[in-house]
Order: sequence, then C-alpha cells, then structure tokens
Amino acid sequence: MLKSILESVMYADYIVWGYLNVRWHNSFLDTLMPFIRNQWTWAPLYLFLLLFMPKRFGRNGWIWCGAFLITFGISDQISASLLKPLFGRIRPCNDPYFSGIVHIIVPCGGGKSFPSSHAANHFSLALFSAISIQRHARWIWPVALFWAAIVAYAQVYVGVHYPLDVLCGGILGCGVGVFTGKMFNKRIALPH
Repeated sequence: MLKSILESVMYADYIVWGYLNVRWHNSFLDTLMPFIRNQWTWAPLYLFLLLFMPKRFGRNGWIWCGAFLITFGISDQISASLLKPLFGRIRPCNDPYFSGIVHIIVPCGGGKSFPSSHAANHFSLALFSAISIQRHARWIWPVALFWAAIVAYAQVYVGVHYPLDVLCGGILGCGVGVFTGKMFNKRIALPH
C-alpha cells in the first residue's frame, strides 16, 4: 500500500515536472528564471535588510539580523547536510532517463535534489521576515510568499529540481521560518 502511494506520488511529480520544465518554456522565461534563482540576484535585498533593520530598530534590529542569518543557517543545514544525503535523489538534469528531454538552462551541479535548499532557504527567510515584521508592514506577507514561491518555481523551470523537491523544501523552510519568527517575537520583538 505505502509503496503504491509513493509510486503514485513520484509519477505525479514527474508528470508535473514535464509540464513545468519541458513543455511550458519560452525565451522570456529562459532569460528571467536563471536570474530569479541566482543567489546573487537577491544579495542587494539581504544587504539592505542587514543595514536597514539596525538603523530602524537599533539593538533589536541587530538581533533581528542575527536571527535572520540563523534562520538561513538552520534551514540550509537541515536541507543540504541532513536530508539531501539521506534521500540521495538525483537532479533531473543529471538523470540519464531524462537526458533527452530536460530543458536545462543553468549549470546542473553534482549535488542531490531532495529537498531543494533554495526553496527551503527562501521560504524560511520569507516566513521569518513576515512573522517578525508584520506589525510594521502588513504588505510583507504576499510579497515574501511570492518571492519565495517564484524562486522555488525557477528551480524547476531551469531543470535542477523536481516539483516535489521544491514543495518539500518549501514546507521545511516554512517550518523553520515560523519557528524562528515566533521565537524572535516571543523573546525580542521589534518595537513599535
């Protein structure tokens, strides 16, 4: 029974991947998605936050920056150092079964695929930021979630992850971000 369920989930994952990576691509997204998923694209945002938060909130802003970095570290270590070696799933761009059809537009890399660390890290930072800043900027929820979701989608689009990789990475990231965001609000919280 469990084996049948897992096989059905994997089959659905491959079918959805086929649409997101193989069928639904165009020259505009081929240009945009590598930019969206590149970690250096978002470096100015991170730098802005790490400069703005202490300036705006003083000592609590500095603590927020530390919690932001810790959130990233927890998410990245769980996804990359614990779960990827445990599951050992090969990336679609390295899978010989898909070599003739995968739409790969970035270097594939040799790492494992499940879960997506990009998705985990971006969702953890998005949820941490939304939870900890929401009293000051209610608009942060849709912006943060859209940002994390588009990065996760880009990972599938460029051919380095399956949908299940980014879905589970996103769930992991949400869990980490909710935990660190609630802990931050409980212990520190940003002043009004």
